[in-house]
Amino acid sequence: MAFYERDVDVMISADAVQAKVRELAAQITKDYAGKDVTLIGVMKGSVFFLVDLAKAVDLPVTIELMGVSSYHGGTETTGEVRITHDVSKPLHGRHLILVEDIVDTGLTMQFLLENLGARHPASIKVAALLEKPARAKVKIPIDYKGFVIEDKFVVGYGLDYGEKYRNLPFIGVMNAG
Repeated sequence: MAFYERDVDVMISADAVQAKVRELAAQITKDYAGKDVTLIGVMKGSVFFLVDLAKAVDLPVTIELMGVSSYHGGTETTGEVRITHDVSKPLHGRHLILVEDIVDTGLTMQFLLENLGARHPASIKVAALLEKPARAKVKIPIDYKGFVIEDKFVVGYGLDYGEKYRNLPFIGVMNAG
């Protein structure tokens, strides 16, 4: 028995996740034809999505990472967003795509869009693997959206519970048992 089988039920299969990543990458490749793109991964959750997306985009891609926190170890957001790790290069005049694992309340993404917008990029778009609209406190435009999910606590493909389960290749729901 795999380590997760008692704790996690599959919601979105690994194959479905990879197919969606390829679909989103093809759209980014089309939309940014002839341009350089900077993918900014929101740590730690987006790292799996970021890497797979970057490999599938057929353009010159630069990768940056930002660390932000609004959970502080729990399963419910505190609503207070803080930067824990900033990008390493100036963003002025660059085409940015913020890569996020999940847009939940929207507060973290709103904070990032405002913060990065103040750095005067050429453009900013959002790529999110998951959107959970039932929990939205602010409406975030997601330009490259993977899946819309119901209000369940999900893990896998970068999403964690207590820093565990990130390495699952699928999106799963934590069991009540």
